[in-house]
This record gives sequence, C-alpha cells and structure tokens, in this order.
Amino acid sequence: MSRRLISTGSPLEKTVGYSRAVIDGEFAFVAGTTGYDYTTMTMPSDVTSQSRNCFKTIEAALKEGGFEMADIVRATYYVTDASYIDAHFAVCGEVLGDIRPAATLLVVSALAKPEMKVEIEVTAKRRSV
Repeated sequence: MSRRLISTGSPLEKTVGYSRAVIDGEFAFVAGTTGYDYTTMTMPSDVTSQSRNCFKTIEAALKEGGFEMADIVRATYYVTDASYIDAHFAVCGEVLGDIRPAATLLVVSALAKPEMKVEIEVTAKRRSV
C-alpha cells in the first residue's frame, strides 16, 4: 500500500506544508488537531467543545483513510492550562474509554493561536480483520 495524504481542505495545509493525516501501510498518522469546528468555521471558547471537535476531525480523517477510532494506538494531548485537564480528560474518556491507547498529556504555554486551548495528535494501526 502506498503513502496517501488526507486533507480537511484547509488552505493552511498547503501553505504550511502538512496533511491532516498520512496513511502509510497499516498506519495512520494524524497531525496535531485543534478544536476548530469545520461545520460552523468557528473555534468554540470552551475546552470541552474544542476537545470534542478535535476528535470529530480526527475520526473523519481516519475514516477517509479506511481506519476506525478503535484503531488508535497512541494519543498525545496538548493543553494550554492545567485547569483544562479534567474537562479534556472527560471527553477523552467518552471517546477513547474502551480503546485506551497509550497516551501523553503536556501542558504547554501556548498553541498557534490564543483561542486554541487543546490540540490532539494520534497514531492508528489498522487491525487485522
């Protein structure tokens, strides 16, 4: 299977030179994904909504590449304030509670834009049928 690039259609992907996800064989590498809502083209103000939007975008990229959320084996979370951890982890539990990938959370001083409170990146490995 050859390398395949997955895009959300954001012009930023071409400008910056990245893909939402790269499918390479049995692996999917999903880029850091922020809480942007592509339906409304807005960034919600709360970390819970942003976390849900991150997972929604990640799920769409994985599906386009032929993967499922259950294929996620690794997740890295970045939050801009330690006070967001509990709300963010609640969403992680809703989405990944049964999947339980290896995960790391980092509290960072900032993300690319001040309104961004959380960013998530994942790696998935296609399960054998």
